[in-house]
Amino acid sequence: MTSFSLLPVETVEDIASVAELAREIWTEHFPPIISAAQTAYMIETFQSVEAISRQITEDGYQYYLLQLGLDRIGYTAVHPEPENHAMFLSKIYIRKHFRGRGFSRNVMEFIASLARECGLATIYLTVNKNNLSSLAVYEKLGFVRARELVTGIGHGFVMDDYVMEKYL
Repeated sequence: MTSFSLLPVETVEDIASVAELAREIWTEHFPPIISAAQTAYMIETFQSVEAISRQITEDGYQYYLLQLGLDRIGYTAVHPEPENHAMFLSKIYIRKHFRGRGFSRNVMEFIASLARECGLATIYLTVNKNNLSSLAVYEKLGFVRARELVTGIGHGFVMDDYVMEKYL
């Protein structure tokens, strides 16, 4: 059986791999949900090499590549928030071919372990209200819808999300 692992994103090459995965996954998954224009804007604004580098070096985000054998199948990012006793799950994206095979559960177990190591009591995330497949996955993993959140992100675009929480 091929082994699954989460590898910390530490090098410029790792960051480039994340940005490449983001472009592939986002352009496949999001245009029917948020439009091709908003997808392209969000990739450039939040998932470019520059944006990811800044999130890691300046904002305290921790990125991990999801690896299955030699294949990089996705990525995740978290941001510990000790002041809120919470771990923010900023990103979890898996390439289409690898979805539905239990990797989200593996990632969530890893993130829960990280949160516990930091002494945090909850994991929370935001997810687009129309991203029905992801909503179903998060609910299956024990997250509940806590509230709605609409956030302007520039250029007339908004993120219309649910905030979902899971208590550890």
